[in-house]
Amino acid sequence: MKVFIKRLGCPKNDVDGDIIASVLIKEGHEIVIQESAAEAVIVNTCGFILPAKEESIEAILQYEQLKKGRMIERLYVTGCLSQRYGRELFDQIKGVDGVFGLREAKSLAEAISNNTKRVFMVSDKVQSEIFHTAEIPRFITDDAPYAYLKIADGCNRFCSYCAIPYIRGPFRSRPLGSVVGEAEYLAENGKKEIILVSQEGTGYGRELGDGSNPIKLLEELEKIEGIDWIRLMYLHPDGVTDELIEYISNSKKTLGYFDIPLQHINDRVLKVMNRPINRKKIEGIISRIKKASEKNIIRTTFIVGFPGETEAEFEELLQFLSDYRLDRVGAFQYSPEEGTAAEDLLDMVSEDVAAERLDRLMSLQQEFAFEKNISLIGSIEQVIIDGVDDSGPARGRTKGDCPEIDQIVYVKGTDLRRGDIIDAKISMADGYDLIAESESR
Repeated sequence: MKVFIKRLGCPKNDVDGDIIASVLIKEGHEIVIQESAAEAVIVNTCGFILPAKEESIEAILQYEQLKKGRMIERLYVTGCLSQRYGRELFDQIKGVDGVFGLREAKSLAEAISNNTKRVFMVSDKVQSEIFHTAEIPRFITDDAPYAYLKIADGCNRFCSYCAIPYIRGPFRSRPLGSVVGEAEYLAENGKKEIILVSQEGTGYGRELGDGSNPIKLLEELEKIEGIDWIRLMYLHPDGVTDELIEYISNSKKTLGYFDIPLQHINDRVLKVMNRPINRKKIEGIISRIKKASEKNIIRTTFIVGFPGETEAEFEELLQFLSDYRLDRVGAFQYSPEEGTAAEDLLDMVSEDVAAERLDRLMSLQQEFAFEKNISLIGSIEQVIIDGVDDSGPARGRTKGDCPEIDQIVYVKGTDLRRGDIIDAKISMADGYDLIAESESR
């Protein structure tokens, strides 16, 4: 059949979608990139926070209507939302032909091949193994010069607000050879930047018992010809060691891009969040990163409106932002997750107050982000070209910008091609984005 995969959620979920596509292709099916060409649709859901859940359900209902209108023949659901709420989805949305949990790609492919309808395959316990794409060449969805590469799955941290350990199971790393093999495959298929994703990049290898760790992984990946940029994502602050800071800061391929979700800065709030770190240690990490290289970029995320967060504690977070002026900051309102420890906290912050705090935080960060961009005018930056249009400037990113979440550099110049890594002179700041002229010849 011609199958369209609707991808929702994070880059880790995108990689899962590629794995599903690979299995389907092996079974003789065709993956299409336009839903209008599909006979069957798979909705790969996200279940992280309430807005993501709502988006997933809306997508499922949308495709159910297309099925009723005979625009598609079959509809299947998989991903994090189906892993956690699969029975409810299966019972309440009758137009769904099958609901599959995580790590059920082969069962999903078999259901499509055999035209099996109304099938429910969600294990109460997520399987402990990780699917190795070395078995089946990973499906590559586009000709972008970058690709996400999953190095681990699951989580053992049990932050009080997060349901991921309950959805994806315990933290488990892929064997080093498996990760390197997939990276080599991506390089052979034109990928120049690989972005290493997991729930905790700093935890890689800790349970393998063979000496694997993030630095050893980076060392092996840097040997791959064709890979020019390596970006290690989602560094738990408790796992950011001096050795890792030094390695990344002095590497020629691993980018000095420290993505460290802090979630808050107040010690009491961090303790209730079950984050095993305090403000003093966080400030030490930031100082060491900045000291290691002035070119290092720090990205983080914060939660506002966490149960019990006082105005004074929120003001402390704002002051922290003013003092440290981190390069990239994202934030979201607290969303209670079923089964988590924070769900039982009684001192809830109202949605109106949380929304107002989110707006204040992001407005403050916007000022700092715009100031940083203005300070770059006249500088020469390395830029990777993500896209080139027939008219208008090319679209690219600096080493300090991750695709889809950070800013864009619009580059003027001739003979620019997707995947080029060029020197570009920043000529203008346009809010969060930059305008540049190609310096490469």
